[in-house]
Amino acid sequence: MIEPQGPLPSEVYWRRRLVAVAAGVVAIVVVIALIIWAGSSSDDSAPKNAAAASSTSSSAVAPPPPPASSTPGPTTSEPVSGGGDHGSDGGPSSTAPAPPPPADPALQNACADQSLSVVLYTDKPTYTVGDQPVFTVVVTNGGLSECSRDLGKNAQNVVVRSLDGARTLWAAQDCAPDKTVNNQLLQPGQQFSDTITWSGTTSSAGCKKPRVQIPAGGYQAVAKIGEKESAPITFNVVKPAQQ
Repeated sequence: MIEPQGPLPSEVYWRRRLVAVAAGVVAIVVVIALIIWAGSSSDDSAPKNAAAASSTSSSAVAPPPPPASSTPGPTTSEPVSGGGDHGSDGGPSSTAPAPPPPADPALQNACADQSLSVVLYTDKPTYTVGDQPVFTVVVTNGGLSECSRDLGKNAQNVVVRSLDGARTLWAAQDCAPDKTVNNQLLQPGQQFSDTITWSGTTSSAGCKKPRVQIPAGGYQAVAKIGEKESAPITFNVVKPAQQ
């Protein structure tokens, strides 16, 4: 090794040389470390860039969806049968219920009781015991407009009472109630009439009591249409003539 030359002691020059060598070694080590780190970073980023590039390429080259067919499939106008009253999924049928039947025009604008007039007639003023009086019920639309009302046997009733009206002897609806319905459309002032025949015997509600022939005497009767009642009329029943 070359001996240091100079005015200073040789130890000084040797120390300076050691410091310079050490600094050079450190610099070399730092450079090598930087080279190694840069190489490893480049290796790590390469797969990531490659994956990103692959994903982008896959998205860019994805095939377009197949075009819709311009030929329509087969159609049918027949409903799918699900069996019985159930749809194709086995559940209850969703078919809408049938609409209710149209209302009877004769039942529209029903006649109120106060717009009706009810009058009762007998076919004779006097009967013999055993006769069967025939009553005529006349109903008049006393209103100012047409209206409808059930005027059948189901709505009619004739009641026979004692002359003072205190005791009921017979009612048409007791033993042979007729349930016939007869809806009538009445114009203002129009009348409707019907007849009811009485057997001349007593009756009770539900016909639970024995029926007996009424005796000779005076009686009164009224007609009813619903809750509308006529004025009472009177008639007589006499004993048969003696032979």
